[in-house]
Amino acid sequence: MPDAGGSDAVLYESRDRVAIITINRPEKANALNEAVAVGLAAAFRRFNAADDRVAIITGAGAKAFSGGADLDAPPELRRFMPGVGIEVEKPLIAAVSGWCVGGAVVLVQMCDLCVATEGARFIYPEAKLGFTGGLISSLAARIPHKVAMEFLLLGETMTAARAYEVGFVNRVVPEGQHVAAAEEWARKLAGMAPMVLTTLKRFVGEVIPKGPTERAGRALRDTEAVWGSDDFREGLAAFRAKRPPDYSGR
Repeated sequence: MPDAGGSDAVLYESRDRVAIITINRPEKANALNEAVAVGLAAAFRRFNAADDRVAIITGAGAKAFSGGADLDAPPELRRFMPGVGIEVEKPLIAAVSGWCVGGAVVLVQMCDLCVATEGARFIYPEAKLGFTGGLISSLAARIPHKVAMEFLLLGETMTAARAYEVGFVNRVVPEGQHVAAAEEWARKLAGMAPMVLTTLKRFVGEVIPKGPTERAGRALRDTEAVWGSDDFREGLAAFRAKRPPDYSGR
């Protein structure tokens, strides 16, 4: 079914308290464009509000989890990235098959667990293309520093086996079994105590160092929430009416 934003670029399905969020542009290698950005943001908001306890993030088709930013219409990654543009305190599992490129690597990086097929390939080519958004910098807080720098600076392909070896992937499975394997873990997590999972994820999030663009993304999220709040509108109205404001905290 379509995501909460009404787009088919991202699908949201709920199965026994497990959300399956699918980037649905297989004809474009699931490249990240504005429709996908809006769809993922809506899907994460829906997940936050739903009874679903775990979410699996995957891509339609076997060719690619995602080919990264659509260079014809690149989106602002920070706005939909979990933990940056949108706070997500429930567990996220990436289920990766085929290519995982650029901004899609950042999306996997921000998940708590990752299952990949044997043929999955990860690459971050921004140094070759001449641009960067910088969110990938916190990869160095998640895998060994020298490995992260090799991956980022040289822009060479990392196999699923290598990704498992360095701790970026938790489990490698045969082709076509990545979503089923992720669902197996998700069902186990869905039966755990939700408050404990949320608390542990929050505590770990406070321990992992944040890169400058990640911190900037979170600051942008928080300030945009203030500027879009009822309290901001009430403050302006009260100032213009020369009366004391009546703030609601929303």
